[in-house]
Amino acid sequence: MGFIDKVVLYLLGKPQAGWIDLKREKLTKFDFLYRLTTSKAALVKVMVIPGETTYYVYKLLEKKLKIKHINCGFEEGFLKPDTYFLPIGMKKRRICKYLKQKSLIYHKQISKKIFGKFEYDKYKKYLIIASIIQKEAANVDEMKKISSVIYNRLKKHMKLQMDGSLNYGKYSHMKITPKRIKSDSSRFNTYKYYGLPKEPVCIPSREAIIAAIFPDKTKYLYFVKCGKRHLFAVTYKQHLRNIKKCK
Repeated sequence: MGFIDKVVLYLLGKPQAGWIDLKREKLTKFDFLYRLTTSKAALVKVMVIPGETTYYVYKLLEKKLKIKHINCGFEEGFLKPDTYFLPIGMKKRRICKYLKQKSLIYHKQISKKIFGKFEYDKYKKYLIIASIIQKEAANVDEMKKISSVIYNRLKKHMKLQMDGSLNYGKYSHMKITPKRIKSDSSRFNTYKYYGLPKEPVCIPSREAIIAAIFPDKTKYLYFVKCGKRHLFAVTYKQHLRNIKKCK
């Protein structure tokens, strides 16, 4: 780079910080200087899917952005499910700040629209319920019914006994077995402990959050997976018949 190059670069504009996509590998010097100032950042697509855990989102960010040990300190369920386009070379601190801002705006909008205010400590209860709904429901249409079962069992002081609550953190994609139910002593194990877990299980969708706030009015206490849907029951006897029917 000579003096003339610096003048040309000054006239063209400021080079961008971080990684940029020059589109080609072989360029004339002037074309290279021009693209330094006009090319867009090299972006990666990161999809945060409802039902996924923050643990796996961090792993995805590390892989896509080629950064080690990302941990923004977010509580489970806080991240907004969305498709993000992040520039390669973005620092960890900025990634966390960006995701936090997006997610906070998202939750504030939902809470203020329904409750007129945003109090995270109270709102968190719905995130916990929504996260279990997200893991359990076979489709969006079932979410409010699943929600009603959760509330009905809590009201009757019954254990929730839901497999989805054990799909937390690194166990997000693991099949829940009788052995796992017996060995897991965390508060996520709704077979061992009464009430809700202390934290959300995963990142819930907007639909799951709405279902947690506005459950259907039913007397259902049980449900069983049957093909691509669930069969719901009020009594244990009816629940057993549903299980037999599915088998």
